[in-house]
Amino acid sequence: MEVVLLALGLVGIAVLLLGFNIFFRKKEFPDSHLSHNKEMVKRGIVCAKAMDRIERKKLKASLKFEGLQITQK
Repeated sequence: MEVVLLALGLVGIAVLLLGFNIFFRKKEFPDSHLSHNKEMVKRGIVCAKAMDRIERKKLKASLKFEGLQITQK
């Protein structure tokens, strides 16, 4: 039982130390979204949803259904 309490105490201390800036200094949690990161925007790196939207737009623009005739049987 003593080992379990010691482990819980150590984990609690670790959580407090790792979250010191967030808990005690009231700093904002770091934003991890790619579109808000200046370096990622410079390099043209976007999130998966945005990349999917861009690629679907390109595909739709490249597919031209001119001259397509639908026949009924």
